[in-house]
Amino acid sequence: MEHTLFDNQANKQYELHIDSLIPRIEYIKAQDKIYLTHTEVPTELEGKGIGSTLVKLVLEDIKQKELTLVPMCPFVAMYIKRHPEWTSLVLKGINIA
Repeated sequence: MEHTLFDNQANKQYELHIDSLIPRIEYIKAQDKIYLTHTEVPTELEGKGIGSTLVKLVLEDIKQKELTLVPMCPFVAMYIKRHPEWTSLVLKGINIA
């Protein structure tokens, strides 16, 4: 299934629109840094890989915009730990363990 990522800047969150449901990652932007603070996937969509898809699309957007990532959300940090090709986006000195 193809998903389109929306950067809802007014609400400071990335969103996927799936039927009437909106999985999202909340963020804070400061200069050239983006802090991903919270990931939320509606209960109806849990266990379907939506959270991972959302994180991957957000990381692609961050890379395209050449932002530096500070992954404060544990779900995002776990995704990056499992997919180390994304560690180049993370602010130097932040250890994802």
